Amino acid sequence: MKSCLVVDDSKVIRMVARRILEELGFAVVEAVDGQEAIDRCLEAMPDAVLLDWNMPVKSGIDFLRELRAAPDGDEPVVVFCTTENDLEHIQEAITAGANEYIMKPFDSEIIQAKFEQVGLI
Repeated sequence: MKSCLVVDDSKVIRMVARRILEELGFAVVEAVDGQEAIDRCLEAMPDAVLLDWNMPVKSGIDFLRELRAAPDGDEPVVVFCTTENDLEHIQEAITAGANEYIMKPFDSEIIQAKFEQVGLI
């Protein structure tokens, strides 16, 4: 079973993402901010990360840069899932190592399509 780390400071978003991902056959781990996410990755690297941009403690982009610099940090497929939809943010995310980008709000069809695109399912 593949694993996905859902990183978002919104409990509702984490809950919705968990339901969708579990229906797609993923084991789900949650983190409320980028620091908790990096700690979880260093414990056990997930197959995928569904990542919010704006969070307290450590932002999604800061987490992504730290993840990609970590041992085996190039392995997880990272999909940003955020309200930041301007070209500058998207380019910054891709440059930092994101594999894909989803706009909030999202649904199961969007997540399934993106995860298929990047080869997770």
